[in-house]
Amino acid sequence: MSGHDLGRPDELSEDAIVRFRGERPERGWRGALYKASGGLLNPGLGEAERERRDRLRRIARALPGTHQIAVSSIKGGVGKTTVSACLGLVLAEHRGDRIIALDANPDAGTLADRLTGDTSVTVRHMLENIGSARTLAEVARYTSLAGRLQVLASEQDPAMSEAFNREEYERVCAVLARFYNIVITDSGTGLVHSAMEGTLALADSLVVVGAPTVDGASRASKTLDWLIAHGHAAQVAHAVVVLSCDRTSTEVDSARVREHFEARCRAVVEVPHDPHLATGGFIELDRMRPATVDAFVALAALLADGFGGRPVASPTRQAPSTG
Repeated sequence: MSGHDLGRPDELSEDAIVRFRGERPERGWRGALYKASGGLLNPGLGEAERERRDRLRRIARALPGTHQIAVSSIKGGVGKTTVSACLGLVLAEHRGDRIIALDANPDAGTLADRLTGDTSVTVRHMLENIGSARTLAEVARYTSLAGRLQVLASEQDPAMSEAFNREEYERVCAVLARFYNIVITDSGTGLVHSAMEGTLALADSLVVVGAPTVDGASRASKTLDWLIAHGHAAQVAHAVVVLSCDRTSTEVDSARVREHFEARCRAVVEVPHDPHLATGGFIELDRMRPATVDAFVALAALLADGFGGRPVASPTRQAPSTG
C-alpha cells in the first residue's frame, strides 16, 4: 500500500507543532523570572505589560490615506516640541509606514535640532523647489532622519521664516500627503499666525500641550478657549491634552488639573519628569526612562484609535516602499 493510500498526513503548521507557552513577559519580576529560568517558568503578563502590548497593537493599526496630527500650545515653554519629537519617534518605531515630523514654527524652531541636529536644509529650501518634488527621493532631499522618522526643519533665519504662511504650509502638506502616512506638525508658538490657520484646517488630530502648574495649565486651558472661540469646538472635543510634568509643585492639585482637561477633551496623558528630556538637547528613545516612553506610547495609541483598519506590518517585517 502506498503512502497516498494511507491518507494525507497532517500539515506541519506552526499551530500544530509549537507548544503553547503563553505570552512571554519582558518586564519586571515576571520578565526576570522567565529569563532566569530559560523560559521554563512563565508567570504570564502583568497588567501593566498587557496594557502596553495592547497599546502597541493599537499603534500598528492600518491607516488609509494620510493622517495629520497638530501639536500646539498658546505659548512656548511647556514642552510642545518635545512632545512632537517623542510622539514621532514612538510612531515611527512601532509602525511600518512612512512618518514625517514638520517644524512649522515661524521663529527658528528647534525640532530638527532635538531630533537630528541637521538644519542645513529646511522647509524654505523645499518651497523654493517644490515643483520638482515629484518623488519620495526628491522630497527626502529636504529632510533628515531620526531612526525611522523623517524630519523637515523650519527656516532658521527668523527674518525669512516669518514668510512661512498658510498658503505655503498647505503647499508643503499637499506634497507630504502624497508620500507619508502620518504628518506630525510642531505648530508655531501661539495661535494667530497664518501657518497655524492652515495647521488647524488640515489637522485630523489635535494635541494640546500644557503642564500641571498654574501657568502651564492656564496656557493649555486658554488654548482650548481660543480654539472653541474660533470655530474649532469639534477638534477640542476630540483633542488629547498632554501635561508635561517637568515642573511640579505640591501646592498644585494635579488631580484637579487633570479632571479639568478630561472634562473638556477626549483624553489626558501625563508625561513624567525625565532627566534626558529636561536637558533640552538631542532626544533618544533609549535614553528616556521607561515610564516616559510608556507615556508617549499611550499618547500614540490614543491618536491611532482614529486610524481604523488592520494592523500594518512592523518595521522588522516590512520596510516602506519607494516611489
